[in-house]
Amino acid sequence: MTISEVVGSVRPVLAADLAAVTALLDADPVANCFVSSRVRTAGLDPWRLGGDMLGYFDNAGLQSLVYCGANLVPVATTPASRAAFADRLRPQGRRCSSFVGPAEEVLDLWRLLEPAWGRARDVRAHQPVMVLDAEPRVPIDPQVRLASLADLDLVVPACVAMFTAEVGVSPVTGGASGAYRARISEIVSDGRSFVRIEDDVVVFKAEVGAVSQDVCQVQGVWVDPRYRGRGLSESGMAAVAVLTRARIAPVVSLYVNDYNTAARKAYRAVGFREQGAFATVLF
Repeated sequence: MTISEVVGSVRPVLAADLAAVTALLDADPVANCFVSSRVRTAGLDPWRLGGDMLGYFDNAGLQSLVYCGANLVPVATTPASRAAFADRLRPQGRRCSSFVGPAEEVLDLWRLLEPAWGRARDVRAHQPVMVLDAEPRVPIDPQVRLASLADLDLVVPACVAMFTAEVGVSPVTGGASGAYRARISEIVSDGRSFVRIEDDVVVFKAEVGAVSQDVCQVQGVWVDPRYRGRGLSESGMAAVAVLTRARIAPVVSLYVNDYNTAARKAYRAVGFREQGAFATVLF
């Protein structure tokens, strides 16, 4: 352990730390896309961020971050900073619904917190992060387009179906349907929802969940089960890549469960390449 690690300490980041926070996030724009997106939109004000941002500082300055919102997300953490963050977070109890980020960092921090926070509902230990920064290798689906608010009554059920299948719980349980619909409406209004609709059925969909300066992160990729096996995921993702690179950011990223071999094969066919791995802890 170095001297700088010995004197390290954790505190909330302040407005004066913005330049240091931005520099740390920019060191890995793909892995840090979600947190960068939040900071780019909201600065460091906790209310606007939707959570707290803790920094680990040593005598050389800011070294690591943890975003603490609905998701807990580590940024550039080390064994020393993870131990310090765990000491800070442990007494507060769990407040997040998931814990996501670079696999090594998430799994080690979770190891430190699990005895106090209790068991997780699911731990997805290896989720390849995939990136596309060039034209897709397969033809695009010309029927994939931006969703509009007129599509909302079709898009929301498709999003619910995808989320439930992926996460294992519905996003509209416990009276959350209004809030969830509002969130999807916001994504649609921002021009970050892409769909192919046939006969009032959302056949294919995807959303851009986070946008930083040069990278966007695609989420919610879904093909209606009745339409699977027709190559719609490849041509649909090719269309999403072209549209997002033209409108939103030059680099398109996503992460996928390692056991989802069909999705990984489809993304590789489009031209995505693997660049590291995430892990997700679900509660």
